[in-house]
Amino acid sequence: MRQDLVYLLLIFGLLVVPRALQRFNLPAPITSLLLGLAAMLAFGDRVQDPVVALLSTIGISSLFLFAGLEVDPAALRRGATKLGVHLVIRAAGLVLVGWLGMRWAGLGWQAAALLALALLTPSTGFILDTLERLGLAEDERFWVTSKAIIGELMALAVMFVVLQAGDPVQLGISTAWMVGMVVGLPLLFIALGRWVAPHAPGSEFSLLVMVGLVAAYITYRLGVYYLVGAFIAGFVARMLRIRIPRLASDTNIHALRLFATFFVPFYFFHAGTGISRDALTWEAGLLGLALTAAVLPLRVAMGWLQRRWLFGEARGASLNVSVALAPTLVFTLVLAEILYNRFQVSGTLFGALILYTTLNTLLPSLLLRTPFDVAPAGGPAAHPEDRMNGSHDPVPARHPDD
Repeated sequence: MRQDLVYLLLIFGLLVVPRALQRFNLPAPITSLLLGLAAMLAFGDRVQDPVVALLSTIGISSLFLFAGLEVDPAALRRGATKLGVHLVIRAAGLVLVGWLGMRWAGLGWQAAALLALALLTPSTGFILDTLERLGLAEDERFWVTSKAIIGELMALAVMFVVLQAGDPVQLGISTAWMVGMVVGLPLLFIALGRWVAPHAPGSEFSLLVMVGLVAAYITYRLGVYYLVGAFIAGFVARMLRIRIPRLASDTNIHALRLFATFFVPFYFFHAGTGISRDALTWEAGLLGLALTAAVLPLRVAMGWLQRRWLFGEARGASLNVSVALAPTLVFTLVLAEILYNRFQVSGTLFGALILYTTLNTLLPSLLLRTPFDVAPAGGPAAHPEDRMNGSHDPVPARHPDD
């Protein structure tokens, strides 16, 4: 079959088949992941295509660029006290899980720390892309967004230090590069906004994506993967929103969501093709089920107790926030790959992490009223029962601190 026809069929399959299967409450990213796994089993190493790898890189970078743009410092300051408590509890959880990884799994401290991040870190970009379809009230969406963002900021910082800590010299060099990038990105954005954008109306989106990809490549070369640089680029662009309004405008953010919607399925497909055959064993499946049974209920329960007992929220609202924060799909896939390729963890643990993240990603689509979808929507869709009862009014908005 001709190569161009293969690419066309792949694009059609990744953009149509996952959407068609969402009628069965199967999240589209999971379908793309399974399609990649099936392709690997059917064709072996022939599925490792550089074009697919490039599209995958654009997908993961655009997703985390979007996540960085969604950071709202004012909103985070508004919930600073509660978010501070959340970070303390999350840090304690990471330390505990890391210690258990060292003691019971025999991992080194770096691998154990990455394992803790893989098990406990919600995937902000994925959650934000699907948030509007979960039927949550406005204050619930606020806390899901804020907790996911603050948790990811912490996870990215820990990930950066852990991956470089084995070599103090390299850690110093990488830190210097990161500081230089944080200082240089605002200057680059300002220069482009002053000397390029005025002479090329409508180019702000292209410039934003280009800078995000460059920043992602820099951090990848530093050994901390694409997502760190892309997230930082998005965050810097958001901080410059007053000075360069069109750069991180609502229109650009919406356009970036659509852009990510097209490319993200290639990331999940590529991740599926990267699952090794030694991860597809009964031992890996049993360990994955055990991890899910032990970690997922604990994560949901801790989130529920935190909001119910410490902050006095209603039971239903607390449960909705905790369940919506369950998916770890992107972070777990990235860290599982790093653990397997760089720290030589067993295929059994690799496969267990894949199963764990697949199951926790399914949870919101099973418990909340509306299915997951990577594609953005204009707002929360009415549930079929609401339409039957003639109720189309949205849930009244409450202030996040109420």
